[in-house]
Amino acid sequence: MLNVQIVLFDGFDLLDAIAPYEVFSAAGLFTDRKMQVEFVTAEGPRQVTSGVNGLKIEATGKLNGEQPGIILVPGAAGELEGDGPDAVPALLARAANSELAGVIEKGLARGDITVSTVCGGSLVLAMAGLLEGRPAVTNHLGMDLLGATGAIPVSARVVDDGNFVSGGGVTSGLDVAIHLVERELGPRIAHAIEQLFEFERRGTVWRNTGNAPSSSAKEAPMVESTSDLSRHTAPNSIFDGEWDTVIATPVGKLQVKLNIATVKGVIQGTAAQGDEISAFIDPEISGEVLRWSQQITKPLRLNLKFEVVVDGDVMTGFAKAGVLPASKLTGKRL
Repeated sequence: MLNVQIVLFDGFDLLDAIAPYEVFSAAGLFTDRKMQVEFVTAEGPRQVTSGVNGLKIEATGKLNGEQPGIILVPGAAGELEGDGPDAVPALLARAANSELAGVIEKGLARGDITVSTVCGGSLVLAMAGLLEGRPAVTNHLGMDLLGATGAIPVSARVVDDGNFVSGGGVTSGLDVAIHLVERELGPRIAHAIEQLFEFERRGTVWRNTGNAPSSSAKEAPMVESTSDLSRHTAPNSIFDGEWDTVIATPVGKLQVKLNIATVKGVIQGTAAQGDEISAFIDPEISGEVLRWSQQITKPLRLNLKFEVVVDGDVMTGFAKAGVLPASKLTGKRL
């Protein structure tokens, strides 16, 4: 039996979930192998409100991270701009912070489960810290954010990384599902589904195999490390000191303590959130603005870019990751 679990969460995109459901269900028409295709949630059976006009779909099961087969995670549908609760980034972030992430992590650790995503579904996994160092694709609007989580963005319709397969835009659910049918049941059944649906897959499935294109073999430009401090030199700055800051993100407020110092003309800093302390990456003062990058793991795994200014003992600025709305930062010197 081939078990397929399509995971729903509040705000999911209808087409991301329903297109694969139809493909896997159609596969059962062409094979003697028994197919079980089910809508599930991390919490168990319930009605799930989609992000498209509030249409509800009944999930009949609970996501099982130990059941061999395929798990598919769709993206979200909602507001494309802003940082309200119905904005796509906020919907994806809530899913990443739910029970779903822990179950998917168990599935990725097994050899008999293929985890797949459609559109923004890869961002759910990436923001939960499950795709660091792995090639993946998402909707073109979220590729920068995907990279900011530590995943490796690949501009392809479908990216096959073994036990993890991701698809790009909204309609890629058809491509992902037919590709998985071909992997599990063979090309003739995949072709039969294409004929039934009068649909032809787009693009080449990217895999990290074969010869690399010659252009990618050229030496990449060196990325300046934090040890190369020639452009970061500065006298004792107005930013020096300990700062108690608050970052207002779409998923809640973060209390972060910054410690900034200028040592031998070099600006340095650390950020502490609870028991997590990390150093500034490439801090730079330009005029009256301090910029740096920062790797965080709470509440999501992201590489943030900060930009702040100081007026006396008051700090203001923002932190940003990819297409996520900029999060306002405010703070006071201790």
